[in-house]
Amino acid sequence: MRIIHTSDWHLGRSFHREGMLDAQSVYVDHLLSTIESEQVDLVVVSGDIYDRALPPVDAVALADETFARLAASRAKVVVTSGNHDSARRLGFNSRLIDASGVYFRTDASSSGTPVMLEDDHGPVAIYGLPYLEPDVLREPWGLESRSHTAVLTEAMRRVALDLAARPTGTRSVAMAHAFVAGGDASDSERDISVGGVSLVPTSVFESVDYAALGHLHGRHTLTDTIRYSGSPVAYSFSETNHLKGSWLVELGRDGFERADFVEAPVPRRLAQIRGDLDDLLNHPRHTDKEACWVQAVITDALRPTQAMERLRNRFPHTLILSFEPTGGSSATTPASKPLTGRSDHEIALDFVSDVRGAPATEAEAALLLDACDSCRHGSDADQVVSV
Repeated sequence: MRIIHTSDWHLGRSFHREGMLDAQSVYVDHLLSTIESEQVDLVVVSGDIYDRALPPVDAVALADETFARLAASRAKVVVTSGNHDSARRLGFNSRLIDASGVYFRTDASSSGTPVMLEDDHGPVAIYGLPYLEPDVLREPWGLESRSHTAVLTEAMRRVALDLAARPTGTRSVAMAHAFVAGGDASDSERDISVGGVSLVPTSVFESVDYAALGHLHGRHTLTDTIRYSGSPVAYSFSETNHLKGSWLVELGRDGFERADFVEAPVPRRLAQIRGDLDDLLNHPRHTDKEACWVQAVITDALRPTQAMERLRNRFPHTLILSFEPTGGSSATTPASKPLTGRSDHEIALDFVSDVRGAPATEAEAALLLDACDSCRHGSDADQVVSV
C-alpha cells in the first residue's frame, strides 16, 4: 500500500496579513497530481485542516473543493481534527461522507475503531486519533494524570486491543496530532502544553507499523516508523529553511518498508536579510531575495528614515522590518525623564531622539508641533521650540 502522509494545512491562515489561499491551492493541485503519478492508495491528513475553529468562507470553499477532488481520485482518504480545528464542525456528516471514501475521524471515542482497507497482502487498519484534549478526557477516560502522554497512552491502548483482535498479519497506521519528543517547534504552532506537560514519548506508538504525526510544522523523522510531515506551506520566518512537502510511505507484506519525502511547490520563498540599509539596497548578493517574502534586520548605527519604503523598492514583498544598530541596541522605549513642566512637543522630540538615536530635523520638529497643537485648544497650544 502506498500512503501519502500530510498534515497542518491551516486553510484560511494568513502570513503577516498576506493571504495564503493561493499557495494552499497550489499544494492541493500538487497533492492530486502526486496521487496519480505515484499510484497512491491512501492519503492521511493528521489534523489542522483549518487554521481556526470558525474558518473564513473562502477557506471552507477550498476545503470543500479539495475533499471533492480527493473523493474522485484513486485514493482513499482519512482525515483527523487538530487543535486548531473544531472537531464537531469538521466531523459534521462524517457518517454520510464515509460512503465517498473520505473518512473524517474527529471523535475521541472512536480512537480504537479503525478504517479498514485491503491491499494485495491483506488488511490494513488506519486508526485516526483526533487531537485529544487532556482536560476534556481525564474524567470520562478515568486517567490518573492530566497530560498528553496520559490521553495518547490510553488511546493507543485501545488501538492495541483492537489490533490484537484482528487477523494475524493485519498492518496498522496510527494518526495523531501532538508534540512527540524529538521534534522541534517553529514560531507558527500554537502551544498545546497542559500545566507545562506536552511532550509525548515515541514509545507510545511502538504498537503500530507507521505513526503519521501532525502539529509540528517542520518535517521530522523521529524513528523510521514515526514521522511528522510538517505543514505544506511556511507560516513563519522560523520556517525559512524548512523543506515542505509530504511523506510517501510504503507498507509491504510485513509492515513498513520505506518513506520518501515528496517536495511541495513553493510559490514564493522566504528570505531573511541583515545589514546596513545601503548594503541591502545595493549589494548584488541579495538579488535572489528580490522576489521572496522578506524579513529584514537593519544594522545602521542611526535609524534610517523611510526604511520600509526604501526596502520595498528593491524587495517589494518585505513583511517584517526590525532595527538592531551596530554597537548598541534599538531602543523601543524612551529613557525615563520627568514629564512635569515640559510641553507635549518637548516630550515628542525626546521620543524621536531616543528611538532614532538622533534628534528630529527642523521639518520634523515643525510637523510634531502642528500635531501637538491640533490636539489642544486655545491658550494651551505649545510655543515653538527651536531645535
